[in-house]
This record gives sequence, C-alpha cells and structure tokens, in this order.
Amino acid sequence: MNLQLRDFLLVVTLAGVAATPAWGQSAAPAVGPAGGGTQSAAAIPDFSGIWTHPSLGFESPVSGPGPVVNKSRLPSGASNFDQLVGDYSNPILKPQAAEVVKKRGEISLSGRAFPDPDNQCQQQPVPYVFWNFEIGILQQPDRITILYHHDHQFRQVRMNQPHAAQVTPSWHGDSVGHYEGDTLVIDTVGIQVGRYSMIDRFGTPHTEALHVVERYRLLDYEAAKEAQERGQKEWPRIPTYAIDPNDKGKGMQLQFTVEDAGVFTMPWTATITYRPAVGAWTDLICSENIHEYYGGKDSAVPRADKPDF
Repeated sequence: MNLQLRDFLLVVTLAGVAATPAWGQSAAPAVGPAGGGTQSAAAIPDFSGIWTHPSLGFESPVSGPGPVVNKSRLPSGASNFDQLVGDYSNPILKPQAAEVVKKRGEISLSGRAFPDPDNQCQQQPVPYVFWNFEIGILQQPDRITILYHHDHQFRQVRMNQPHAAQVTPSWHGDSVGHYEGDTLVIDTVGIQVGRYSMIDRFGTPHTEALHVVERYRLLDYEAAKEAQERGQKEWPRIPTYAIDPNDKGKGMQLQFTVEDAGVFTMPWTATITYRPAVGAWTDLICSENIHEYYGGKDSAVPRADKPDF
C-alpha cells in the first residue's frame, strides 16, 4: 500500500467510517437508481480515490444561469482570490440576497476578511464545501463517503434510498444517491442555517429550502485537462495542490444545480473538474483560530468591541 493511500485510509478511520471501502467496483453487488431497476456491477463507474481541483471557485457552465463570480480581478483578468467581492448584480440573486453579497464584498474591499465557515472553523455546507482543493471518494454498495481535505470534513451518502419524510436539518444536509448510467447522482436537502451560512466564498446566503443535486461522471484525460484549463482562466491554480503529472487516466467532473426559492430567482448550475492528485493526504486542522496556514498570517476578520458571551 503506498503512502498516499495509507494516509487516506487513516483519515477515513479518524472520521469514523467503520466499514472497509470498496476501492474497485468489480466485486460490488448489483445496485440501481432509487425507484428504478438494477444496474450491473460492471457498469458502475469507479470514482474511488483522491482527486484535486487546484483552484478556489466554481467553474461557470457552458450555457445557462451560473454562480456568483468575483468582481475583483488580477491584472491578468483572472479572479483575485485575495479579495472576494461577489457580483451582486447577478440576476440569479433576489434583492435581499444581493444586498448580503454586496455588504460582504465591501468588507473584503476594505482589506478585511468577512467571517465565513472556513475562517471561523465551522462545518461547511453543500455547495460551499466544494471549494476544497482535494477530496477523497470511497464507494460501497450502500454508501458513498466523500472526504474533504480541510478540517476532516466528510459526508456520507445513502445509496438507493429516499429522503426521510421529515428531514432533521444538519450542516451537510441529508444526501441520497443513485446511478444513472455512467453518472453518480446525489440529492441533498435539509441543510441547516447558522450564523455563518453561505453557499460560496462570496458569502451568498441560503435558507433551509436549499436543494442541491450533484452529478459526477468520469472524463477522458484530454477533456478533463481542457476543462481544468478553462476553469483556471477564471480561478488561477493554487500551486500547493498538485495534479499527478504522470497520470494520463480519466478525470472526474462534478456538475451541480442549486435551488433555493428564498434566495435565488432561478436554479443555476456550476461545475468542478478534478484530476488524480499526487502526494500524501495531510492534516489541515482549523483548530478554532484565524491563522492562515497557507499565508502565514491571521485573517483580518471583523472583531467586536466587547465579547458576546
């Protein structure tokens, strides 16, 4: 077992995933989409492993409504990830949500970082958590486990089961999945609203009506490479999260659709394209502090004159 895989399995153990992961799907029993027929084990795509997308934000769709993007730009025209100023004029936003995005952008323009789930060491909801540069996927017949590199966050997706009649809100929501041909579909509802609730790095809010549908599929090497390069025109690559240069195998693309009638005027879609990662799966623990491990400094989050406790 190589070092990368050993470290990955250690993270799984610490996260409390008790069952042994099925790294290959050839031995899995037949499963199928919820409410549909069965799908042979040989037809189930293998998403297991460690994947990376070395850029901070979501990729806009080829067509149709897309996510809020950054108004702050580098000289190259790419997004300035040191200054997150969401485009509050995006027509997907209802007026009240646009005002929230505008105010958080003003904080960022002032040279401070507005509080978000990441810099406040909070649980990160879907789709906010998709910013994580590296993820690990474990497939089992009855469960998909997705691990996120930062702060030991993980989700478990129940396969071929419906949502409960009454879903108790939680930080990652209630996720159920099934396969549609070569695509893994995950449906998530019941995402809890908290003090720092947001669905992207620009502070776009959400309500408990948030509904996210993820669709994962494998891409040929060239298609995955080209998709990542398109995404990096918007979000420059973070060099510390390395793609395996020797791997010419398939990549993976996540396309997700977001609906929330309390915040958005319409559903919108974004994508994230992954390729196999290289290097060990390391610990990145927030530990309830605002020190930026990657920048060697503290995040300039707003501070109250008096403690609120």
